[in-house]
Amino acid sequence: MGARTCLTIVLAAGEGTRMRSRLPKVLHQVGGQTLLAHVLAAARAADSERLAVVVGPGREDVAAEVKRLAPDAAIAVQSERRGTAHAVLAARKTIAQGADDILVAFADTPLIRPQTLDRMRAALAEGAAVVVLGFRPRDPSGYGRLVMDGTALSAIREEKDASEAERAITLCNAGLMALAGGSALSLLDKIGCGNAKREFYLTDVVALARADGLRTAVIEAEEDEVRGINTKAQLAEAEAALQQRLRRAALEAGVTMIAPETVYLSADTAFGEDVVVEPYVVFGPGVRVGDRAVIHAFSHLAGAQVGEEASIGPYARLRPGTVVGRGARVGNFVELKAAVIEAGAKANHLSYIGDGRVGEGANIGAGTIFCNYDGARKHHTDVGKGAFIGSNSALVAPVTIGDGAYVGSGSVITDDVPADALALGRVKQVVKEGWAQRLRNLKGAGKNST
Repeated sequence: MGARTCLTIVLAAGEGTRMRSRLPKVLHQVGGQTLLAHVLAAARAADSERLAVVVGPGREDVAAEVKRLAPDAAIAVQSERRGTAHAVLAARKTIAQGADDILVAFADTPLIRPQTLDRMRAALAEGAAVVVLGFRPRDPSGYGRLVMDGTALSAIREEKDASEAERAITLCNAGLMALAGGSALSLLDKIGCGNAKREFYLTDVVALARADGLRTAVIEAEEDEVRGINTKAQLAEAEAALQQRLRRAALEAGVTMIAPETVYLSADTAFGEDVVVEPYVVFGPGVRVGDRAVIHAFSHLAGAQVGEEASIGPYARLRPGTVVGRGARVGNFVELKAAVIEAGAKANHLSYIGDGRVGEGANIGAGTIFCNYDGARKHHTDVGKGAFIGSNSALVAPVTIGDGAYVGSGSVITDDVPADALALGRVKQVVKEGWAQRLRNLKGAGKNST
């Protein structure tokens, strides 16, 4: 928006009792991020230099999430729940510091797009003092109607106060608003509480602006974008809408999804070029997938980096801290946690690799376990370049397997193995000829005696 400055006020003071949860409403998640995180990210992307978040009293958990996401944001407390305008004025000190544009957003509306906030700001730049975000729902019942006077907004009429003609209006109030910084405080201070609930309604600012001869305008958005969340059902609906958006963006960016409707993405999932994702894959937060990698079916990734041309799954689990190098292969029923799998290394089946490194070109046989936890602390296992770990081996950390070393199948390794050495850690095989037949004869004799 050029040289115009912007302050975004995010209202996060609602209790959300209809969520039937001890967790505050705005800390529930869609797309692997809290509702609050989505709104703050949209505000940042719309070039908001300053953020203020209004929280309820005693909501240290919400304040902590704000500080985690936006350490420079101002936090204001709405000590009493007396309406949306009262909530905005809880951030009076921040508003008084001045800004060309003031955006008012709601932390329970997580699908708002930065582009929509940009359009609201553009309307302010064109001379409007108040810009309201509107939408046309499939069912307008219960929503406030936007009464237009040509291209200007005349009033916001709550359904219970609307005439029959006004109830026929399909353009409804989404709640979000933009105010010109120069007139914002004077308009907000004029809002009274002469209503049945004795609350201060932000919507009253429209009539006050019109009375002062100031311009008002409406910007329209799609219904999905302004979904408010008050129940778990609405949370699920928002998740479904976000997943559709994320899948579409991934497909448009060149990701091949064989059955996109079965793939779950997080808001921050990042893909390189020519990535292939098979059905029923879950991407938790913090996943990066490199060019030409393939994620096979029924895999679950979170907090992991997958290198170029790597192959993951099917049925693989990559937990946080995992880094898979170029061309590496992680096969079915392999779990990785805080592990580095270097270029070309392979762990093709039925293994757990935790708190360790697998060197370039090394091979981890089926059933290999990195025994990283001693009951009190985690320890590191290091497998060198080109090493070969035989099937059904247990590497008891801390332990180092040198470059090019071999570990025989079925071994329990508790000491370091030098480079190019062979390590065997198993009991010597004993064969007793005829033992099985004698056992069967003995069992048969017992049966005859009864």
